[in-house]
Formats: sequence, structure tokens, C-alpha cells
Amino acid sequence: MALARILVADDEEALRELLTEQLTGEGYQVDTAFDGEDAIEKIQAATYNLVILDINMPRKTGLEVLHFIRDQKLPIRVVMLTGRLGYSVGSESMKLGADEFITKPFDLNYLNLAIKRVLQS
Repeated sequence: MALARILVADDEEALRELLTEQLTGEGYQVDTAFDGEDAIEKIQAATYNLVILDINMPRKTGLEVLHFIRDQKLPIRVVMLTGRLGYSVGSESMKLGADEFITKPFDLNYLNLAIKRVLQS
């Protein structure tokens, strides 16, 4: 039985594949999106417990997808990922309603702990 359904939205194919392998190994059901528009389409078509969003994606940014999720009042937990360092990026995503903010590169064990914590809250 799957623990939760997660959407991983990142324009880096290698990272999507790594996270899919890692998260399915943890028992999660995982779908992927290659950019922000694809993420919104998938969110509209399926029910997710958690979305992992890269901030810098083509067509729509992760912040725009987060804004969509919160505007629609969807009961989805959100973990933001970014390779950009800086307080303002993390602060902005948290103000928009992200549940967690993680900078790349990150430790997979830390991400797993963050996911479990966010899903339990």
C-alpha cells in the first residue's frame, strides 16, 4: 500500500529519475512533471498529498505553481527545491505557503525526513 502520492516537478531529468527511484523505494506513489505547466496539468488531473517543486523551471516557475495550489485551496503539502542560495527565495516561498524549503544539492536522507515531517503535519 502506497504511503502517499507525490508529484516531483523539476526540469532536470536526472533529478526527477533519482527522486522517483528513491521515493518509490520508500513506498510512495510518484508522478513527475518536467516544468511548471506540466505540473499544473497533473495537479488538475490527479490528487496528490505532496508536490516537490523546483523553483526555477521553464514556462511556469515553482513559485507560480505554488501560488496556483494555494489559490485553488488544494490540500496539498509543498516542498520547494532550489539551486539558488539566498534568504529571499526561501522566504518568498514560505510566505506563499510552502511547507518546506530545501536547497540543492541536498542529502536524500534529509529530504526523506522532511517529506515524512511535512506529511505528518
